[in-house]
Amino acid sequence: MFVIIGWLVAIGCIFGVFIVHGGNIGVVLKALPFEMITILGGAMGAFVANNQPKVLKATGKAIGGCFKGSKYSKARAMEVLALLYDILQKARKEGLMSIEKDVEDPHNSPLFQKYAAVGNDHHVVEFITDYLRMMVSGNLNAHEIESLMDSEIETHHAEAHAASAAVTRLAGALPAFGIVAAVLGVVNTMGSVGQPPAVLGAMIGSALVGTFLGILLAYGFAEPLAGLMEQKIDEDGKELQCIKTTLLASMQGYAPQVAIEFGRKVLYSTERPTFIELESHVKGKK
Repeated sequence: MFVIIGWLVAIGCIFGVFIVHGGNIGVVLKALPFEMITILGGAMGAFVANNQPKVLKATGKAIGGCFKGSKYSKARAMEVLALLYDILQKARKEGLMSIEKDVEDPHNSPLFQKYAAVGNDHHVVEFITDYLRMMVSGNLNAHEIESLMDSEIETHHAEAHAASAAVTRLAGALPAFGIVAAVLGVVNTMGSVGQPPAVLGAMIGSALVGTFLGILLAYGFAEPLAGLMEQKIDEDGKELQCIKTTLLASMQGYAPQVAIEFGRKVLYSTERPTFIELESHVKGKK
C-alpha cells in the first residue's frame, strides 16, 4: 500500500508541476507508449540475460512481497520466543530426548502447532528443528553450532540479496536505456529535417521524453523497490539471529527464561517486546 502511495505522490508532483508551469502534457502522453516499450523492453531483456532463472523467480516473489505488509511484528516475535521457551523448558524438565518427536515431526507437534503463525512457517521451523536435532544428538558443542548457524544465515542472506541486487542493477541500467530511446528519437528527427519547425520541435520533445522516463523509472520506481526489498531481507535475518541467540544461550546452560531474554535483546526496537510483555505472554500460553 505504501509503495503505491509513494509512487502516486511522485508521479502527481512531477507531472503536476510540469502542467502548472505550462508544460504540454500531450507531448509526453503521445510519446509515452513507444518510449515505455523501448525502455522497458530493452531493460527486461537485459534483466533476463543478466540473471539466472532462480534469481528471476526470487525477484518476482520479492517484488510481490513489497506490496504486502511486514509479517514481522511484536506479536510474532513473542510467538517465536514463547515457542522456543516451551521447547527448551520441556527439554530441561524431561531431557533432550523428550523433544525428539517434536523435532522429527513439527507439523504434528503440539508445541509447534500451539504457535501456528510460526509453526507453519517452513523456513523458521526448519531452522529451529535442524539445530535442535544437533542438540539432541549431542555431538557438537556450542561454538561449532554457532559457526554453522552463522554460515547458514549468511547463505540465506546472500540468496535473498541476489534479488535486491538484481533490481538495483536494473535501476542503474534504466537511465541508459532512456538515453537509447532518446538517441533513436533524435535519429528519427534528423531524418525529417525538412519538416516545419513546429513538427521538428514536437519530435525532439518526444525524443527527450525517453531520457526523462529512463531516469524516472530508475529513481522513482526500481531503486525504491530495491531498497524496500533490502529492508525486508534484514527483518528476515533478524528473526533467525534471535532464534540462534536463544538456542546458543540454552546450550551454554542458561535457563529457558534467561535464554529467551538473550533472544529478545537481539530484536529491533520496533518489534522487541518488553521483559514484562514477554513474560506475561509466555505465562499466558502455558
